[in-house]
Amino acid sequence: MAERESVTLVVFSGELDKALAAFNIAIGAASMGMEVSMFFTFWGLNIIKRNEGSIRSKGVMRRMLNFINRGGSRRLHLSKFHMLGMGTWMMKRLMKDVNFPQLEELMAMAKEMGVKFIACTTSMGIMGISKEAFIPEVDSFAGVATYLAEAREGRVNLFI
Repeated sequence: MAERESVTLVVFSGELDKALAAFNIAIGAASMGMEVSMFFTFWGLNIIKRNEGSIRSKGVMRRMLNFINRGGSRRLHLSKFHMLGMGTWMMKRLMKDVNFPQLEELMAMAKEMGVKFIACTTSMGIMGISKEAFIPEVDSFAGVATYLAEAREGRVNLFI
């Protein structure tokens, strides 16, 4: 029997619309029977951070960065037309009006379909983010070598 085709997504952006697109693609690929890995790096880590609690960091700069860049799926803004929160509120309302799942629902659907969530340890180190800052659905913490090994075998590789 042939191996399953695989898809890798590098999720670099921590903006709501880009997160929605990434999970929509991941769910679509998983529904087609493909193995899917999402490698969250830099600002993309915000998507998989916990919504509750604070992030403990060492050093003044890392504490400041994590104070202003808290993250969490409920805190993400639109990449365009955020308008001090009005645009983000409007987008969520429009999604609700057409029964499009909210980001948290898409994340849960992706996990149910076997999508792997991988947090970039290099970005975590730079930003001073510990494993405890992330949602329990994160499957692993790994560096770029892990991503590249999966991407090498992947049929589709995307950067969002």
